[in-house]
Amino acid sequence: MDLNRRLFMTLSLMGAAGLSLENYAEANSGVKRPEHAMSHMMNWPPKPKGAPPDGKGNYREFHIDVQLMTHEIVPGMLIHTLGFNGQVPGPLLRVKEGEWVKVNFRNKTPLMHTIHWHGLTVPYAMDGVPYVTQPPVMPGKEYVYRFKAEPYGTHFYHCHWGTVLHMHAGMYGGFIVESDNDPIRKKYGYTREYILILSALDSNFIRNELNNMLQRMAQRMTLMKAGRLDSWTTAHFDSLDDFKSALKRGFVPPYARSRRAQASLPSPDFFTINGKSYPATEPIHIRENETIRVRLMNAGSENHHMHLHGHDFLHVCNDGAPLTHPIVGNTLPVGPGKTADIIIKGTNPGIWTFHDHDTRRVTNNGMYPGGCLTTLNYDGLQSHFKPSIALDE
Repeated sequence: MDLNRRLFMTLSLMGAAGLSLENYAEANSGVKRPEHAMSHMMNWPPKPKGAPPDGKGNYREFHIDVQLMTHEIVPGMLIHTLGFNGQVPGPLLRVKEGEWVKVNFRNKTPLMHTIHWHGLTVPYAMDGVPYVTQPPVMPGKEYVYRFKAEPYGTHFYHCHWGTVLHMHAGMYGGFIVESDNDPIRKKYGYTREYILILSALDSNFIRNELNNMLQRMAQRMTLMKAGRLDSWTTAHFDSLDDFKSALKRGFVPPYARSRRAQASLPSPDFFTINGKSYPATEPIHIRENETIRVRLMNAGSENHHMHLHGHDFLHVCNDGAPLTHPIVGNTLPVGPGKTADIIIKGTNPGIWTFHDHDTRRVTNNGMYPGGCLTTLNYDGLQSHFKPSIALDE
C-alpha cells in the first residue's frame, strides 16, 4: 500500500481515537502501527521548498494558540467553548501576496487540534489535515506552519480535527491576502471594508460533545501512559484489509449502532456574524456617496442567503478570486466554506437591514428576531422611528 493510502486509512479509521503519531510512538512497543507512515511523520513539519531561514524580516510571523474559554453569543447566553487566542472568531490575519508566513501554533487545551488554511495554496505538510498531512497537535505542544501567502483574496482558517465540534465551537478566523495592485480597490475605490464571518452553533451539542471529548481524551492518555494501547483501543489499522480482518475477529467500530444510541450531529440554535447573534452583532457603517467593501466568509455548516434592504450591491469576488463580470443583486447565497466579496455604494441614506433571508437563521433559540442579522447604518443619520409603546386613549 502506498504512503498516501496508509495515511488516508489512519485518518478515516482513527479520527475519533484521540492519539497522535508522536505519542503513539512513545507508547507500548508492541502496539501495531504503520511504520512507513510513522517514519514519514516523526520529523514533521518539514521546511517547505524555498522557505527562507528564520531571522528578522524573513517572515510575517504570528502566534496563535487554542484555549478553553467562555464566550457570550448574545446578552444572557454564555457558553464554554474553544477559541483561537481566547476569542471568537480568532485573530484576523492580513498579509501581502507572496510574503512568507510563519504561524507558531500552540495547543493550550487537553484536546488535539490543527489549523487548516482554507482557500490558500500551501505546501501539503502545512495543510492541517490530521494523519494525512501532519500529526494532530497534542496538549501542550506546538506546530510551526510556514507557507507563502497566495492566492490573493478573502480566505479563512479553521481547526480540522474534530471539525464538526471545533468549528461549531468557534475555531475559525479570517485570512486576507492583499495585493499592492488590488484590482477591486483599483476599480471601485472603496474607502472602508468589513469582515463578516458567518457561522451557526448548537449550544447543547457543544456542551455535550466537548464534555465527551474531554473525557475520551483523558481515558486515552491514561491508556497511553499505562502502555495499554493497541489497534482495537485506538481504532487504528494499517489498511482496509487489516480493518476488515479485525471486524471478523469481533472488533466493533466506533460508528456501530451498538456503540452509539443515536446520531449526535448538531442542530443549530444560534446563528452568528463574527461570533455574535443579533442584537449583539456590530453594524456596518457607510456615508452617503461612499463605497465600501464587505468580505463574507461562511465558516459554519449552514447555507446563508444574505439580503440587503434598500440597495443593490456588486458581487465582485468568489472564493477570493475577482469575477470577470461582477453580478448585481441584493441577495447572495454563501454556502459552507465559501467566501464572497461585495461592493456597496451609499446611494440611499437610512438604517437598513442586512440579514439571512432564510429567517430560520434569524433567530436566537427559535425566537425571532436574532441570529444572522445586522444593519447598514449611514453615518450621522438619526432614525425617525421611536421604539416606545404608545396606546391610543
